[in-house]
This record gives sequence, structure tokens and C-alpha cells, in this order.
Amino acid sequence: MASDQDDLINENLIESFRPRLRVYVAVEPVMDHLHFLEAELKERVRQKARTDGNSAAVDVLVDAVLRKPHPEGWFQGFVDALSNAECKQAADYMRGKLPDADVEAENDNCMRMMDILVPSLVGMNTKELCVQCFAHKLITRDDQDKILHLADHQGLRDAARELLKRIMRCPPGWYSKFRQILLDTEHKDLYKLLGGSSDRNTTDETKRSDRVKETPGSSTCLQHLNHKDTGDDTMDRCQGERSRDAAIQESSSSLEQLPPELCDSGAAAGVPDKVDIVLRDYQMDVAKPALEGKNIIICLPTGSGKTRVAVYITREHLDHRRAEGKPGKVVILVNTVPLVEQHYATEFHRFLKHAYKVERVSGKSMLKISFAEIMKKNDVIICTAQILENYLERSVKGEDEGVHLKDITLIIIDECHHTNKGEVYNQLMMRYLRQKNKNKMLKKEQKEAVPLPQILGLTASLGVGDATKLNAAEKNILQICANLDASQIRTGNLGDYSNEPDKQIVLVEDKEKDPFGDVIKRIMDCIQIYANLSPTCELGSQNYEQWAVQSEQQAAKEEAQEVRVCVEHLRWYNDALIISNTIRMCDAFSFLNKYHEEELKSKTSPDEEHAINITDTERVLFNLFHDNKEELHKLSENQSNENDSLSKLRQSILYQFTTRDEARGIIFTKTRRSAIALSHWIQKNSKFADVGVNVAYVIGGGDQSVVKPMTPAAQKDVLNRFRSGAVNLLVATSVAQEGLDIPACNFVICYGLVTNEIAMIQAQGRARAKESSYIVIEVKGSGVTEKESVNEYRKDLMTKAIARIRALDPAVYINRIEEFQIQAIIEDKLRKTHKKNTKPEDPSEVKLSCRHCSKVVCTCDDIQIIGDMHHVNVSSEFSELFIQKENTSLQERLLDYETNGSIACKDCGQKWGTMMMYRGIECPCLIVKNFVVTIKEKKFSSYTKWRELPTTFQSFDYIEHASRLAYCSDDEDT
Repeated sequence: MASDQDDLINENLIESFRPRLRVYVAVEPVMDHLHFLEAELKERVRQKARTDGNSAAVDVLVDAVLRKPHPEGWFQGFVDALSNAECKQAADYMRGKLPDADVEAENDNCMRMMDILVPSLVGMNTKELCVQCFAHKLITRDDQDKILHLADHQGLRDAARELLKRIMRCPPGWYSKFRQILLDTEHKDLYKLLGGSSDRNTTDETKRSDRVKETPGSSTCLQHLNHKDTGDDTMDRCQGERSRDAAIQESSSSLEQLPPELCDSGAAAGVPDKVDIVLRDYQMDVAKPALEGKNIIICLPTGSGKTRVAVYITREHLDHRRAEGKPGKVVILVNTVPLVEQHYATEFHRFLKHAYKVERVSGKSMLKISFAEIMKKNDVIICTAQILENYLERSVKGEDEGVHLKDITLIIIDECHHTNKGEVYNQLMMRYLRQKNKNKMLKKEQKEAVPLPQILGLTASLGVGDATKLNAAEKNILQICANLDASQIRTGNLGDYSNEPDKQIVLVEDKEKDPFGDVIKRIMDCIQIYANLSPTCELGSQNYEQWAVQSEQQAAKEEAQEVRVCVEHLRWYNDALIISNTIRMCDAFSFLNKYHEEELKSKTSPDEEHAINITDTERVLFNLFHDNKEELHKLSENQSNENDSLSKLRQSILYQFTTRDEARGIIFTKTRRSAIALSHWIQKNSKFADVGVNVAYVIGGGDQSVVKPMTPAAQKDVLNRFRSGAVNLLVATSVAQEGLDIPACNFVICYGLVTNEIAMIQAQGRARAKESSYIVIEVKGSGVTEKESVNEYRKDLMTKAIARIRALDPAVYINRIEEFQIQAIIEDKLRKTHKKNTKPEDPSEVKLSCRHCSKVVCTCDDIQIIGDMHHVNVSSEFSELFIQKENTSLQERLLDYETNGSIACKDCGQKWGTMMMYRGIECPCLIVKNFVVTIKEKKFSSYTKWRELPTTFQSFDYIEHASRLAYCSDDEDT
């Protein structure tokens, strides 16, 4: 019983002083002397130290020491290990030899001071100070060896940080000793920064060291800290009595006595909750040129820590500028909204919040927040590229809310392989290249150049574009380098961290019989004969899909409405064939049935007082489906005719979950509809549940598809459940291939989805756990086997091209890059000149007609823009032309507006757009792809975005419309 009581007291004592142990324990040397822990536990602690830093590893160490049952002598063994590892301060706390309260408070203040001044101190002569600190017994021999090793392999600044951390683990009195060393080694500016006086001599400083213990309240450290503007944070001290007996007596309640900043999981002794950034050797290697201020592209596989490297470079960049007394501003650009939140929460804010202000901005949050103001108030800004481009353009136009490129000191471009023609990344970099060229002229004229930011590009694969030969691939990659003004491409050797997945291609057999598909093909043949159409493509193929899209556009332009509606139905039947070959026949039937129900519903008015016209062709098409509906439904229920691809997918999933201890995988598929259907199929199949499969799907957030998009919040929720293990199988579209933070998987299945070599590399990168598998399952008509072979060839081509570029003589490389840049500037100038000379069409001369019935609806003079994106019709007569239908799937609420259903043509039921409530005003918001556009008697049916139209739109005048609405309301009241 006595032994159990002692164990309980010792456990409480360790737990009570856990925050102090985080500061004073050096994990690596303690492990060498801690003999009662198993080798596996020791390795776990060391691994934690390597990945998350010493403080986090101390928590794992303490948990291991406290694990029951305790071996005999465990507590004394722990204390001895601390003592033998020269963690004297930590050992004293465990022995109950607690420092005087005032001395402890003074020491806490000194540690706080050091943490605040780290950005300035890292510029010291690290190697010289390291030797002196060892001579004055502030660090151990092991400490010295490790710091000098860091200096040689990771740089002096990282070594300086490690030296400062080791010094702060010393007993009180270390601050004055270190300050004296600074004075002795001619670091006079740093000596003064730490509170040293310019007229102090060595003897005075040594005496001061002694007085720290006698009169801590008079410390210049405390005075200097109080002089600094440190906000509202005040230093508290650990509450506890000054003897071991008292400490033991109070240990069970001392956690409650600790101040909040000491009890926090990452804080200790008043030092802010600072998370170490630990880079692997290959990560540090690729980062080196960027740490020297050079523009580079970092090309590392998915999951190898590119973003962590970017965070490290960001911190070093800002620390360096702060030490020089210069302002720093870092902008991280991403190409999707979910990536904004991801980079903010998991990387940049987590690691930089203690020293710098970090903020994120996306289109979803921009309606009431000034981006220019956010830029002024923060050090690090994560945003979608279009937002920065918009505000740079505002500055060119002289608007108050604009931002300037010269105000940014570092731009990080995520997924930088998108920096090519037409992409927003390239628009941004063209601004950079134009100013770079102007700066050359300014230097020739001996004028001051305009500052330009450092550029850092991140990608898993640069790709080869359309190249099929090595020279063309090299040219494509050099073009991207030129666009990013990169001095070099950095690719790392991952060594032991590389886990190349085992690749398998699963071939499938055609169905011997396909009665369900035969009925659909028979219906399609009837429609083609009726409309006099003769496509040469195979039914149920992607080529047929392309033919249908082009034919619909041509028919809409020619106002051949019978042909247009027939082609539209053919496209849906073709989709049903593809679904039948990809998933289940019942999914294909459900899709067709829902489509026809929606089409019939669109022909009815919500008030039932207005009759919507149904043409003879539409009646023929509706009857054709109705006549075959029962047969299709019956055939879809016969599982004996299911496709072989689905059977192979079932086998692959079951194999992975029965042969692995903890299976975790992703299935990539082409469409949102197939992702949802596959997820439902897996959920309903009991065989998957029996082997522990928990499935969910994640799809894109854009509104281009007819399938309702997934919100960023819903995406985040699914990925969090996947990360926690609540979900172990993810069915995803290509949205999960690029950028999103998805945990390491041990298998990835590409189900009938193969695009280009970039996507292939990204998909393979998701299978980065040890002994993982990358499986490609063929689907009829997808051509995945051939495409995968082509992608492997293009991947090899890219690797060879990068190697050739890296082997170029620096002068040759620079010359080729500058040639591409000059060519790009000239082409950009020609485009702008052409655009300037091309007068936009008069909005009143640009007409919109209903895509289905060809009725003229309005001109662009009737359309105004809300928030640079919503095009609303402001004509009072427009309300007579449409009917409004409630559609819950369209309802959405944002800061200033909400959507409340759809609007459609009153005559034919063709959808035109949505009804938007903007700050209390109903505004019909139009979607341009639902109309045929007529310009100077010439018709266009292929516009999908408003910005493609060669005309201009006025901004929505809220005050005018609100005043008009209020006036009408007053008339009604009277």
C-alpha cells in the first residue's frame, strides 16, 4: 500500500510540473539514460521529437513514464535519467528542490524576453557563441555537437534557434552569463538588446549575475521586458511551496493553481505556445536557395511536405526582414476556396501565429471585408489568386481600395504548374514580369527600381503540356520557369521517406449480354431517325458526348428547336449508358427517370393558371421513354447483367480490407454522379460492412455540374472524419487529387478515371503509406489502359526534361528564360493593344434569346452586376416573361444576398437562372449558358461565362433601386 501511495504522489508531482518539464527536459539525451522504457516507446518519443519538436516529445515521454504498471524504482530512474542527461533544473523540480519564487519569476521573464527577441538573435555568430557557451557550461558536449552539425547542414539561423533553446534549459543565472558571452564576443548590439549597458565591463556583468539571485526585482531583464510593448500578456509564475514535502502535499491540486499559459498544452514557463518547424534533410535541401532570397520552384511528390517547407521559408523570410528593421508581407496564393482554409488552419496559422499576424481571405468572405485593409494589418495572407489579381487591377485604375505588388515581399504560388496562358496565376506573374522589365530600364537611367516580391512556386508535377518529345517537354517546363521568374527547379531525394506504391492495372471483359443497354440504344436510334441525325460515334462513349454538345449548340444558334431538344435527350441517354457501364443499371434507370420527371415538371406552372407550351417533338420524346420505362425498370433489377468493372472494384475493395490491419483508401471516379452512386452502393452492400468499410464521398464545390455541389464546410467535415478514422474509404472526384490535405492512404483506386500525367502523379501520391497499392480499373469506353501508358511515358519525359534543365549552364538557363519572358511581354502588349483598339459592343445591341423557344428576352443594357459576379436583370418589364419556382437545392445564404429558387421561361419552361434577394431587393439573376446571344445579327450559343461577351455592364445601383422600391411601397400605402 505504501508503494502504491508513493507512486500516486510521484505521478501527481510529475503531472503537476509537466509544463516546466516541457521547457527543461531535452528528450534525446534523457532517452539514453532511461533504461526502464521499452525500445518501441523510446523510438516513438524520438520520432515525435523529429517531427513535432522537443516540447511535443516531452509530453509523449511523460505519458510513457506515467504508464502503468510501474516497474520497481521507476520514479528514481526517471529523476536519475534527468540528472545524468544534465537536465539539472528538471531533476531539481522532481526532487522538490524548487527555486525561490522571485528567482523563478525573474527566470520566466528572461525566457519570455529571449523568445520575443529570437528573430533578432538568430543573426549572431552561432559557431563562436556555441563554443563559448560550452566553455561556460551553459550547454553540454552533446548540445555543442548537435548545434555545430545543424550549422553545417541546415544553416546558422536554425543552429542559433537550437542554441537559444538549449541555453534556456539551464538553472537561473544563465541570462546574465549569456549576455556576458555576447559582450566578450563583440556582439555589442545584441548585448544591449538584452538589457546590457554600454559602459558595463566584464566584472560588473559578473557581479550582476550574482545579484540576480539576491534582488531579482531589480533585473534589467524585467525592466527591459516591461519597457517592450508586449500587449496584455503578463507573466505569472508556477504556484508551489519551496520544499519537496510541501510540493508533494499540494501536487494533486497544483494543476488548478497553474496560470493558464502554463497549463496550455504547448506553453511553458511563460513562453508563448510556439510550435517548432522541423524539416527533413531533403526538405531543407530544396529550401536553401529560397532562404537566400532566390526565386525557385519546389517540385516534390504529393504528401512530401511542400507546404511545411513553404511555412518554414515564410518564417525565415519574415524573421530576416524583422531583424533588418524592414517590413515583410507574405501572400500565399491558392486556386480553390477549400485550400484557403486548409493552409490557414493546418499550416501557416498553426506555426506562425505566435510571432506574426496570419489571415485568410476567399470569395466567400469578401463582400464586407476590404482586402486592402487586410493586407495592411497582417503579415501573412492566404487567398485565392483571383482576389489578389482583382485588387492589383484596382490599383492600376487608381481606385482607393487597390493593393500594389511592391508592398508584397514574398509570394508563394501553390500548384504553380497552373502558371500558364489564360490562368489567373499567369495574369499575376505578367504584372511581375512587366515591372521587372521596367526596372531594367530604370537602372539604365540610373533611377530607383520598384521593389518586387520574391517568388516561390510549389507543385507535385510540372507536366509536359502537349509535348510528345523531349525538346518540346523541356520548352514547356522552361516556359513555366520563365513565367514564375524561377532561378532553378528544386527536386529532392526523399530517400527512406519515399514510398512508391505497387501499381496494378485491372482489365475487364465486355458484357456477354446487355439487354438494358440494348433498349437504351434502340431508343437513341429512334430519336436519331426522327431528327434526321447521323452521328459516327459509338453510343455510350465520350466522343458521342462531345458530338451531342456541339450539335446542341449549332441547333440553338440556328433556332432548330426540334433538333436541339432531340440532341439534348440523346445526351442524357448517352449518360445513362455510361452510368450503366460504370456503376449499376438501377443507377442509370434512376437517373433517366429523374431527368424525365424534372422535364415534365418544368412544363407545369406553379400557380397552375398558366399553361406552358409542349411541342409535338417533346411529346414524342416523353412518350418514347414512357413506352419503354417498364421494360427498362425490370431489366435494371436483374443483377446477373451487371458490368465487370463493378465486380472488379468489389473484389479490389474486399481484398484491401481483408489483407491489411488498418486499410485506408480513396476511389477516384470521373463524375459527381458516379461518386455519389458508388458511395451509396458500398453503403448498401453488407459484404463491405462485414470487413469494416466506412465510406463517404467528397465532390467539387463549383456549380458547373447539374449535380448539386458540395460546400467547403461539408468537404471539410468528410475529410476530418477520414483523417480521424471514422471514415476509412473515400470516393472522390478529381477535387481530392490536387492540394487537399488528405492523410496517407495505403491504397488508391482510379475507377475508369485517367486524365493527364499531373493528375496521375497526384493520385499516386495519395498512396504514400508503406506497402501501398495504386490500382487502375478499366471501365468500358474509358480507354484508361492506353491513357495510363501514355501518362507513364509523359511522366518519364518530364523527369528527363527537368534533369536536362537543371544541368544547363546558369548563363544559358538565364538567357533562355529571359527570351521566354520578353516574348511573353510582347505578346501581352499586343493583346492589350488589340483589346484597346477593339471597341466593346453597345450593350443595347447585344440581345439574349431563350435557348429553348428563341423568344427575345432582353438586351445587355437591362443587365447590371452585383459584386463583380452576379448579373441581374433590372428591367421592370422582365418580370412578365418568367415564372418563379421554389428549389430548395438552390437556396443559399451569404453575407449580403440569398438565393430563393429558380426562374424559367413562361412560354417553354426553359430555366434562365435564379431569384436572388440582395439586401431586401428581389433580383432575377441570369445564367448566360441558358441563352443564345445575338450580336449584330450574328448568333452565338457557346458562351458559358458572362466575361466572354464582348460588351460592358453597369454596376448595380442599390440606392436607386431601393429608393424606387420604397416609392412604390408608399404609393401602395396611400
